Amino acid sequence: MPEPTRLGCFIESPVAGEIVRAFIPPPLPPNPPIDVLSLLHHLSAAERALGRLDGITILLPRQELFLYMYVRKEAVLSSQIEGTQSTLSDLLRFEAEAQAGQPIDDIREVSNYVDAMMYGLERLEDLPLSLRLIREIHARLLQGGRGGTKSPGEFRRSQNWIGGTRPGNALFVPPPTTELDACLYALEGFMHEEDSRLPALIKAGLMHVQFETIHPFLDGNGRIGRLLVTLYLCTHGVLRKPLLYLSLYLKSHRTDYYRLLQEVREQGAWEPWLEFFLTGVAETANQAFDAATRIVELFKDDRERIAASGDRVNSALRVHDFLQQSPYLTANVLVTRTGLSAPTINAALLDLQRLGIVEEVTGRRRGRVFAYRSYLAILGEGTDPPSTP
Repeated sequence: MPEPTRLGCFIESPVAGEIVRAFIPPPLPPNPPIDVLSLLHHLSAAERALGRLDGITILLPRQELFLYMYVRKEAVLSSQIEGTQSTLSDLLRFEAEAQAGQPIDDIREVSNYVDAMMYGLERLEDLPLSLRLIREIHARLLQGGRGGTKSPGEFRRSQNWIGGTRPGNALFVPPPTTELDACLYALEGFMHEEDSRLPALIKAGLMHVQFETIHPFLDGNGRIGRLLVTLYLCTHGVLRKPLLYLSLYLKSHRTDYYRLLQEVREQGAWEPWLEFFLTGVAETANQAFDAATRIVELFKDDRERIAASGDRVNSALRVHDFLQQSPYLTANVLVTRTGLSAPTINAALLDLQRLGIVEEVTGRRRGRVFAYRSYLAILGEGTDPPSTP
């Protein structure tokens, strides 16, 4: 039996004319084992919050609509952590073929994340969570745009690093390419092992750090590593719907997040990381529950206001129904989707403006775009891009 240790080892590796110390993590699960007892309070809180979230999604009149929007919120947040400046409004307006407010590359990166996420969730029906699936998702994530030159769908064949201007002054250097396959196959084995009998939430937290430490791609590691948590919890029945996304929590606690990752690598300090991770799961699930509750109430209240408003109620309700699906819409799109005439749609939009439910956002006379502001406000909480110095 190997000597129990949670600490990895460093290998001196030549990179670009200098010798660097690249880190190789020990395989999971940690040895000595995780002190699950010390984490029970946080684990129970996280499981309760996820159960509550699962419960309200069953009650939502249109689960797929909430999922559609929530996935987009996560895509924006996860991409912001990587440096894009796009907001949720930018993405939704881009998808609605309305006016795009940010550089097209930023929005395309976020749109690619939505595509990669939905692709991964659909592929889980045919393919287990595996290195193959991770590569396929990565290919979708980096298609086109700025990531197209960073080997989409392929594990790296050169050394990368985190922090610093070169490997020699980096904060952290992941495993060299000669050790990459062994690290990845050990991680894939841990995804499917059952001998440790660790709760799925704790395994998800362990896997996230291990993936971030291995850093197997030239670009997109953070986004894939965050997505991996949700995919794993879905495959193990912890989530019935993929509604847990940690990017807002990690964005809000970036300093602690990076510090704890490094402490796992340097000290084997898994329990403090898992406490942080489980707290984030509970907070995130509770925020999603709160958002779902408020969205249901908003739709109900607005429909009651429309119904009590007098004339043209049916056409205004039809428009409101489509605004729930796409909170940015043009009159032309509504004519196409509803089959109603242009004068009827325009009259309904005026009624909704008068009630304060929609707002015209372009200030133009032609090609006007209408926004469901209250809905967007709930969806967009926390998605303003990080301020730049």
